[in-house]
Amino acid sequence: MSAVLSTKTPSAFGRFVRIASQSAVLAAIWAVADFVARKLALPVPGGVIGLVALLALLFCGGIAPRWVKAGADWLLSDMLLFFIPAAVAAVQYGGLFMEDGWRLALVVVGGTLMVMVAVAFAVDRAARLERHLALRRALVARHAARA
Repeated sequence: MSAVLSTKTPSAFGRFVRIASQSAVLAAIWAVADFVARKLALPVPGGVIGLVALLALLFCGGIAPRWVKAGADWLLSDMLLFFIPAAVAAVQYGGLFMEDGWRLALVVVGGTLMVMVAVAFAVDRAARLERHLALRRALVARHAARA
């Protein structure tokens, strides 16, 4: 009976191993993409290439979402830690913010708005493509049922 319970509720160590291994898979995808970007002298960062590669692998079924979900959730939950050096740098360069703060704020706000518009556009296009493919599958199924 305890063997059945242990397979349904993972231990803390099992959860740690799963998160660590999934994070390692994500890091490996990034490392390969970064290597490719550097070797081919691409104008796009390796992280962006890695995200596109991961997205392609998820869409084509090369990687199941459950294989990277726990690691990705952990990385996203602790993402704030990656921005602490930027905050420390901002504190060290207070004079820069006193002189050019309005320009920096304008760049941050403008950049944020551009990212929001780009994400909204991408989500809209993906939703349209998904609806188009679902309609196409339904029409093919209807045509096959009639034949």
